[in-house]
Amino acid sequence: MSSSAIRTIPIVPSRGPAAEVRPHDARPQKRARDRLKGRQATPEALQALRALIGERPEEGHRRDLLIEHLHSINDAHHGLPEALLVALAQEMNLPVAEVYEVASFYHHFEVLRDGQIGPAVTVRVCDSLSCSLAGGGELLQRLRVRLGEGVRVQAAPCLGRCAQAPVAQVAQAAVPHANESRVEALAQRALAGEILPRERVPEFVDLAAYRAGGGYRLATAVAQGAHDPEVLIQTLEHAGLRGLGGAGFPAGRKWRIVRGFAAPRLMAVNIDEGEPGTFKDRHYLERDPHRFLEGVLIAAAVVGIDKVYIYLRDEYHDCRALLQEQLAALQADPPYPLPTIELRRGAGAYICGEESAMIESIEGKRGEPRLRPPYIAEVGLFGRPTLEHNFETLYWVREIVERGADWFASHGRHGRKGLRSFSVSGRVREPGVKLAPAGITLRELIDEFCGGMAEGHTLHAYLPGGASGGILPASMADIPLDFDTLQPHGCFIGSAAVMVLGQHDSVREAALNVMRFFKDESCGQCTPCRVGTDKAARLMASDTWDQDTLRDLADVMGDASICGLGQAAPNPIRSVLKHFAHEVGGAA
Repeated sequence: MSSSAIRTIPIVPSRGPAAEVRPHDARPQKRARDRLKGRQATPEALQALRALIGERPEEGHRRDLLIEHLHSINDAHHGLPEALLVALAQEMNLPVAEVYEVASFYHHFEVLRDGQIGPAVTVRVCDSLSCSLAGGGELLQRLRVRLGEGVRVQAAPCLGRCAQAPVAQVAQAAVPHANESRVEALAQRALAGEILPRERVPEFVDLAAYRAGGGYRLATAVAQGAHDPEVLIQTLEHAGLRGLGGAGFPAGRKWRIVRGFAAPRLMAVNIDEGEPGTFKDRHYLERDPHRFLEGVLIAAAVVGIDKVYIYLRDEYHDCRALLQEQLAALQADPPYPLPTIELRRGAGAYICGEESAMIESIEGKRGEPRLRPPYIAEVGLFGRPTLEHNFETLYWVREIVERGADWFASHGRHGRKGLRSFSVSGRVREPGVKLAPAGITLRELIDEFCGGMAEGHTLHAYLPGGASGGILPASMADIPLDFDTLQPHGCFIGSAAVMVLGQHDSVREAALNVMRFFKDESCGQCTPCRVGTDKAARLMASDTWDQDTLRDLADVMGDASICGLGQAAPNPIRSVLKHFAHEVGGAA
C-alpha cells in the first residue's frame, strides 16, 4: 500500500452506544470483547489494516505479535496512522493506549496524527563515535540542506557498520562509506518508487554448502541422543566459553541452570547488537548463518527447548533477509524435527540489548528492563524458564564440541584463554572484525591485526568495550583485553568493541558523544538513569566540567539504576576525570 493510501481512511472517530448499567449495580461494566472503550475503528481502517496483517484468526491475533504488526503498518505508510492504530487495537482486543504506548517507545516508529502523512523517504546518518570521527556530523548537516521535499534526514545511533564509517541508511538500505552524492542518488531512487538494491553481501555459506561440509550432523546426533548432555555442558565449561554479548556469564553454567527448571523451556537469541562500536555479530551472520543456527539447535536439544525466538535489530535489513531465506530453507528440508523458530524484528531501541528488555519486546511490549529476581532463567519469556544467548556465543558451539575444549582454551595471551572477536574502529589503518587471542593487548591488536595506526595518527586513547566500557589512555595500552582484566581500571571489555582515538581527537568530546547516546537511549523507567544521563550530558557540554557534581551523578546512576545502561553510563565520566582531567578543567 502506498503512503498516499492513508488519505482514503476516514479520520472522524465513531463511538458505540453506551453500555447499559443495571440499577442494582452502578459499578462500571466490563466492555464487550469486540467493543473497545473510546474511539472506534472505522470499517475503512479495518479493511486497510487487514490487507496488511491478514484477517483476524478465529482464536484472535497473538498479543506478542503487536510489534510485528506495527512494522507492517510502518513499512506501508512510512509511519503509524492513528486510524490504523485504533483498528489494530480493536483487532487485537487491546486498549488503544496500550498500542500507543508500545508504538511510541521505539525510535523507528512515528505515530501520525489524523491527516498527517509520513515522509516518503527517511535518511538516517549515524552520529555515534566512530562515524563522528569520520565526519558523520558534517555529512548529516550537509544532507539536511541538500535533500529536498519528501526526504526526512535524521541522526541515528550506531548502525553497526563502524568499520565503514561514516554510515547512512536510506529507507532500509545501508550506505557504508557514505557521501552526499551516494546518499542523494539512493534517496532520489527511493522517491521514484524503486526498490533499492541490497548492499553486496559477502560470499556466504548457504545450506547446501554448509551440509556438504558436515553441517547439522552434530545437531542431529545431539537431538537423537547420541551425546550425553552433561558431557556437552562440561565441554563448554572446560573451554571457558562465556557470553560474548557483553555480560560474560559462563555458557555451560547457563545451560545447566535453565535445564534444571521444569519444561516447557524457551530460548531467546539476542542479535540486537546496538552497542556503539560493535558489529561482529553482523559480520559472522553475513558469512556463515548456518553455523549460528546449528549452535541454536544444539543448545535447544541439550537444554530441552520447545521454542526459539531470534531477536534481530531493525537496522540489519540485509541480514534479516538473508537469515529469513536460509532459515526457511532449513525448515523446508530439516535434518530432523526442529523446534519452532521465530525471527523477531527490533524497532530501534538500544535498551533491548538488555536481556529482560529484549524479552519484553519479544512479548510485544515496551522494551523496559525487568526488576530481578526472578531471573529470566527461571521466569523469562511468557513466564517460562528461558535460555538467553548472544549470537556469537552460539556461533562457537559446534566448533568447540567438534574440536574439543582444549582447542578453544589453547588460544590466549598473557595468562588468558580462548578467542575473542574484536570489532575495531576509529584511527586504525585496517578496521574490522579481528579474531584474536583473548588477553591480547591493544598495542598488539593494532600492530598485528589492524596494520598499525591510520596515517597521520598516533595512539591517544581507546574505548575497550564500546560506549559502556570506559576510556583508557595510550599509556595503558598494554593491559590484556579480556573479561575481568579491565575492571580494576574502571573499565570492561563488554562486547569487545574497540574504538581507537588519535592525538587530534578530544577525549572530552568522545565522552560527551557516548553520554548523549545514553541519554537518547535511556528507556526512562528509572529516575537515576533518565534524569542522570540528561543532566550529565548537559554538564559535560561545558568547556570546564563541574567535577564534584559529575562524580555525584556518576555514583547515583551507578548505584541506583535498574539495568546495565544506567549502571555503565558513568564510566566515561569516571574515565575522563581519572585519566584526562587536564582536558576538562575544573576542581580536581
